[in-house]
Amino acid sequence: MRIATFNINNINRRLPNLLDWLRIAEPDIVCLQELKAEDRAFPLAAIEAAGYGAVWRGQKTWNGVAILAKGSTPIVTRRRLPGDPSDDQSRYIEAAVRGVLIASLYLPNGNPRPGPKFDYKLAWFERLIAHAAVLRKAGVPAVLAGDFNVAPTEADIWPGHHEQDNALLQPEARAAFQHLLDQGWTDGLRHHHPDGPLWTFWGYLRHRWPNDKGMRLDHLLVSPDLAPRLVAAGVSRDVRGADGASDHAPAWIELETGHGKKPAVSSPSRRSAGASRRT
Repeated sequence: MRIATFNINNINRRLPNLLDWLRIAEPDIVCLQELKAEDRAFPLAAIEAAGYGAVWRGQKTWNGVAILAKGSTPIVTRRRLPGDPSDDQSRYIEAAVRGVLIASLYLPNGNPRPGPKFDYKLAWFERLIAHAAVLRKAGVPAVLAGDFNVAPTEADIWPGHHEQDNALLQPEARAAFQHLLDQGWTDGLRHHHPDGPLWTFWGYLRHRWPNDKGMRLDHLLVSPDLAPRLVAAGVSRDVRGADGASDHAPAWIELETGHGKKPAVSSPSRRSAGASRRT
């Protein structure tokens, strides 16, 4: 079972890119972020025509999250992160798919810092940590997937950068991410690729993409009961190079679908979207 996360950066503008990737990669579950579309503007007909059911929480201009499932409709369990009833930003949706609880999340960027945006980022992170602890205590098989807007370590940003003031690299944000790992969540990408660059984001400015100056901001955190089922992970980085692409590339993990049984990934399209696209 392949679970992917993809900050699409405007789902309607980049719908052709998304549909092309779905057709080639055939992920089983997809978490999307930055829909940048109101609920009524979500392109459900096109998604369903591609073979996916969907649940989403949109927002005009900014934010927006969704979960897609191949051949079925996810069962929504939450449409917002608990802990602050006044927070109306569309940054979290949670659903049950094939016996796994899937969360699609879009953490605040936090820039500029210091200031209210960075304070909001850290407060949102604390709410996520608290909710993740509840899921852990309940023993729920879960995957927290999305754009966390944090490069967890210096290995997750291009060497020689001058981004020291960026909210994505601050010690407080990195400590919050580490707090999740300390709860027992497994970083799916680093589990299979412990060393080396593993970028998921290349900014549009300053020739970041052609110069491969990227960051790893998109993560899939796996609960302890699912971690033994992790069999593969990677980044479909060539998606970033397509015409009209998002500034993010899809990141993905694969889980065994049953005891001792690996997911079927033998078709040419699955192979081309998998091993050959890993960073």
